[in-house]
Amino acid sequence: MQLDHKKLIKRASYASVATAAILLISKLFVWFITDSSSIFASLTDSFLDIGASIINLLAIKYALEPADEAHRFGHGKAESLAGLAQSALIVGSSVLLILYGINSLLEAKQIVRSELGIGVSIFALVVTFILIRYQTFVVKTTGSVAVKADSLHYKSDLWLNAAVLLALVLSAYGFYWVDGLATILIALYILYSAYEIGFESIQTLLDHELSKTDITLIEDVVNGTEQVLGMHDLRTRQSGYMKFIQLHIELADDLSLFNAHVIADKVELNILRQFPNAEVIIHQDPISIINKKES
Repeated sequence: MQLDHKKLIKRASYASVATAAILLISKLFVWFITDSSSIFASLTDSFLDIGASIINLLAIKYALEPADEAHRFGHGKAESLAGLAQSALIVGSSVLLILYGINSLLEAKQIVRSELGIGVSIFALVVTFILIRYQTFVVKTTGSVAVKADSLHYKSDLWLNAAVLLALVLSAYGFYWVDGLATILIALYILYSAYEIGFESIQTLLDHELSKTDITLIEDVVNGTEQVLGMHDLRTRQSGYMKFIQLHIELADDLSLFNAHVIADKVELNILRQFPNAEVIIHQDPISIINKKES
């Protein structure tokens, strides 16, 4: 049975907001007690997470709206705009984290109740891992750009929480400077994840072609359809979870218009079996015309 892609994307966005809220509350409580700079870095990241996830949720709701007279190709690019907003938000907060980490590194101090910080870091690792597994399933099923962008920064959170955990453990043994160093390293890693999110969002907004794997699959499907003699002028792009595929197929000269249309329908059906969320446009060309152009 075909999964409802819209429902999956919405559930992933709700799960993201809920996870960020739970982690935000738990880290805020622990930071008040421990005054750890690495916990503060992790707390700041959770503020980013909930802000980015809310932006994602709103963008996804808009992106899933059906096409209308003013937006004939739908509203899918709202997902990429949300990705750009996320990356801008992350960059600003990362700079503040670096400054805070430098200050903590220069004024290293003992962490109070470090076991609480260790506990919340382990909890954050487990909860984030579960969310990422679900997001990975949704991205694989739907190809949603917004969920993929959201998943990218939660993957960076795994490293972030691991770094915080290591810093707190080492600080408990007297290596107080590690707390500030971990904050700086975390901020730099978050900056890198912002670059990834921003770059992919821009590429989607610029109508970048689908991946080489997808292109090869489309070519194999088209050329493998009975009576198709070749193909050319393949164009692809993605908007939200929707893929747009346009191509010309080469057919025998003596086919009737009706038979050529039937073959094109078969090609379209075969492509949709591989890419359920796609809009396919196919033009039929007599093979002799193509040969004349090439000669």
